[in-house]
Amino acid sequence: MISNLRRTLSFFMGLLLFVALVACHATPTRESTGEYIDDSAITTKVKTALFSDKEISSSSVSVETFKGSVQLSGFVSNPEEVRHAGEVAAQVDGVKVVHNNLIVK
Repeated sequence: MISNLRRTLSFFMGLLLFVALVACHATPTRESTGEYIDDSAITTKVKTALFSDKEISSSSVSVETFKGSVQLSGFVSNPEEVRHAGEVAAQVDGVKVVHNNLIVK
C-alpha cells in the first residue's frame, strides 16, 4: 500500500516537474519565462532612458522588446529625434538590436 502511494506520488511529482519545464521552454516565436522577465526590464529601462532625455518627445514613442530586440514605434518631431532615440535605446544594457520605426510627423 505504502509502496503504491510512493510510486503514485513520484509519478505525479515527475509529471508536475515535466509540465513546469515545458511551460518555461522558449521557442522561436515564444519567450521563456526568464526571457519575458528580462525583456520587460529592458523595455522599462529603454522607456526611462527615452523619457529622461529632453531631446526626445517620448510621450508618442512606444517600446516593445522580444528576446533583447527592441522596437521603437510612434511619432517624433524631426529626423534628429529618430536618430537620437535609436542611439539612446541601443545604449541600454541588454539591448541586442534596435528596430527604429519612428516616424516624423
